[in-house]
Amino acid sequence: MSDPLEVVSSWPGSSAAAWRDATRESRVGVAGRTFRWASVTKVISAMALWVAVEEGTVSFDDEVGPPGATLRHLLSHASGVAPDDDRILAPPATRRIYSNRGIELAADHLARRAAVPFADYLREAVIEPLGMAHTRLAGSPAHGAEGTLDDLMALGSELLEPRLVSAGTHLDATKVSFEGLPGVLPGFGFQPRNDWGLGVEVRGDKAPHWTGRTNSASTFGHFGRSGAFIWVDPVAGVTLGGLSDQQFGPWAVSAWPDLSDRVLEALR
Repeated sequence: MSDPLEVVSSWPGSSAAAWRDATRESRVGVAGRTFRWASVTKVISAMALWVAVEEGTVSFDDEVGPPGATLRHLLSHASGVAPDDDRILAPPATRRIYSNRGIELAADHLARRAAVPFADYLREAVIEPLGMAHTRLAGSPAHGAEGTLDDLMALGSELLEPRLVSAGTHLDATKVSFEGLPGVLPGFGFQPRNDWGLGVEVRGDKAPHWTGRTNSASTFGHFGRSGAFIWVDPVAGVTLGGLSDQQFGPWAVSAWPDLSDRVLEALR
């Protein structure tokens, strides 16, 4: 069977993608080029908070953000805070409101507790230990990272087989928090069950979706407006990531699920 990543050559703009499981990997596209990650940044920012929980610097139950909200609410977009400012649009744990501001508040909380700038903590806790030599946070903890495909796949490998945090913390972060909350999945519309973990989206039964039709419900990850994405399917034991200089749009709505299904089919 041909490499399923060959389809990436037909995507618009300049793109790169890779998949990896326990024993195999494949990649295609521009080697060594730095791309903007946009909202995939939320994954590495959340991972810094997972590490901080392990260290005892913060707790997922810390009260932070809107009244009644905790760090867990902020990371799972269940705090009720508006997408890009401090307005409160709903009580905690009643709606899933995708919020860049919520992630920034979570990062600010860690910076205060650790008494170091968040970008420094992120670099020391996640970027350097994972060998992500070409990744940096150049702006908001919600959407300001940029890096290479190799670095993205180093992140994917950590999400697949964690080394920086315990299995218990990893499971807590990648399963659904506050089950059953409705909300809008950016780019894909209203979802009656808009499932999220702590900084990562959980596929659940969302339709339509940016992962494949054959991805398991426990698949988790994130995509960004810049044309970047990363997902891990713990049932299949595989991670798939992609970067592009073509912004998210209709091309990605069809191309990403197709690629996901091709990769999963090739591994059966």
